[in-house]
Amino acid sequence: MPKKLPHRYQAIVMPLVLSVLMSAIVSFVSTASGSGFQPGLLSLWLQAWAFSWLVAFPSLLLVLPVVRRIVAATVEQPRSSS
Repeated sequence: MPKKLPHRYQAIVMPLVLSVLMSAIVSFVSTASGSGFQPGLLSLWLQAWAFSWLVAFPSLLLVLPVVRRIVAATVEQPRSSS
């Protein structure tokens, strides 16, 4: 079984994975809708994705703590069974 990263890396790995996936999806939709399905779409998309990810990852690092506080303030937490 492969060894997992220690829990302390969760604060970096989660926004990293989220930014890769979300920027890939959004940049593809945006690139395809702007230029159409044409030869060279993959190249255009990869350029857009690289730029999008450079913005998305640091943005998530800054915004995620705020989002967690907003969610904690608006969503009831489960009761502990003691």
